[in-house]
Amino acid sequence: MNRHKGIDWGEVQSKLESKSEKLWSLNEMEATDGKPDVAGIDKSTGEFIFYDCSPESPKDRRRICYDVEPRIRIENLLQR
Repeated sequence: MNRHKGIDWGEVQSKLESKSEKLWSLNEMEATDGKPDVAGIDKSTGEFIFYDCSPESPKDRRRICYDVEPRIRIENLLQR
């Protein structure tokens, strides 16, 4: 099985290095026993899509959103 068909790892590295907030999110996944992996490319934006491929969400991370904008939206919804 080839999960990463069509993925240019040099391009993945270059994009991550140019956007430290994305690299931070992946680092936080790993720091909490996650297994981030490239799942594909968003055809409309050209951005790489990452999923946490751990068999089960780590206990201390089951209700965490690492991306700032979606996290703020979720927090606002929960406060209503």
